[in-house]
Amino acid sequence: MKKIYLDHAATTLVDDNVLKKMLPYFSDKFGNPSSIHGLGQEARFAVDEARRKIAEFLNCKTEEIIFTSGGSESDNLAIRGIIENQISKIKMQNDRVKIEKENQKPHIITSVFEHHAVLQSVKELEEEGKIEATYVKPNRDGIIEVADVEAAIKKNTVLVSIMYVNNEIGTVQPIREIGKMIEKQNQKSKIKDQNIGRIFFHTDAVQAAEYFEMNVDYLHVDLLTLSAHKIYGPKGVGLLYLRDGVEIKQQIVGGGQEYKKRAGTENVAGIVGFGKAVEILNNKSKIINNKNGIENLRNGLIDGLLKIPNSFLNGSREFRSPANVNISFLNAEGESILLNLDMENIAASTGSACTSGSLEPSHVLISMGLHPEQCHGSIRFTLGRSTTKAEIGKVLEVMPKIVEKLRNMSPMK
Repeated sequence: MKKIYLDHAATTLVDDNVLKKMLPYFSDKFGNPSSIHGLGQEARFAVDEARRKIAEFLNCKTEEIIFTSGGSESDNLAIRGIIENQISKIKMQNDRVKIEKENQKPHIITSVFEHHAVLQSVKELEEEGKIEATYVKPNRDGIIEVADVEAAIKKNTVLVSIMYVNNEIGTVQPIREIGKMIEKQNQKSKIKDQNIGRIFFHTDAVQAAEYFEMNVDYLHVDLLTLSAHKIYGPKGVGLLYLRDGVEIKQQIVGGGQEYKKRAGTENVAGIVGFGKAVEILNNKSKIINNKNGIENLRNGLIDGLLKIPNSFLNGSREFRSPANVNISFLNAEGESILLNLDMENIAASTGSACTSGSLEPSHVLISMGLHPEQCHGSIRFTLGRSTTKAEIGKVLEVMPKIVEKLRNMSPMK
């Protein structure tokens, strides 16, 4: 029996056209892009061409794209890169005037339900005594309010990092509105040097690229994270968009690659695949048609699952990814539901792939005010390009039986 795959937020399969484009760069075109001979220059051209395609997608300059090993590295580079650059500039200023000013420690604003690559980076910087941080909570619908971000801004705020689409519940955050608000704050400050005294805005857009506007000027962002394997490209490659003129401290040293922002021989095959995946995605009519089709399937899945007694949707239905369904089933353990689904050849998740091995309740659902017992019964279904109406029908056929069986076994009933 064919596996029904409804875990596309964890990873997607590599598109056949992407794989075809990548294959020569494992064997025939294997040169190092830093080499000056023919094979090296052939690889360099391939990397540059992928960068050009992605720059067109993001509406940015090619030199504003830094290729990395994936979304987590990009988030780390954005957070630590900005902060450590700010710390060095503050130290230089103080050395010149020989004083220690109050409130010189950089301040970060982020949300309590970010991806762990952002949260752990911020918390580690806090523990190291390098920053102070404010963690903004979402509302009950899983949306970060612009006013709450604005209220958290201090004189020493240097970075705001809010994810575009939550990886667990799929809620869409008002990134453009936050970006515009931050721009107004910077204009009020009458900043002369854009790397001193201004607030930078970063968004982890890993879950957004398939369905939402990615024009960085429209979004008003300074830094943006993407990952190839969420958009039918290969694993092990991602990028950080870094607006021209914004300075960060390099985190991986040892070479001058990626405009001296990220050392290491480029993953040529991965970058080529990333470029091809984005090229396919950049077909706007295909995205619109795909979004509408998936949204209809998603709505059918939500409506069907909510017919199961004592179930509820986590997060806003209106401001939500067209591919995400996250529902809690009271008195039924999420891990047990997954095991039963797997026996029916259905793949889903209890949350983000990065934390699905943890027995701790979801930090995302807890941040929205849910109780731990409500969190433990949550299941995430994420649809993809290949999802069919028949597959959704199969899920709706087996889920009521699975939930009923587990509830009958539960000591909580």
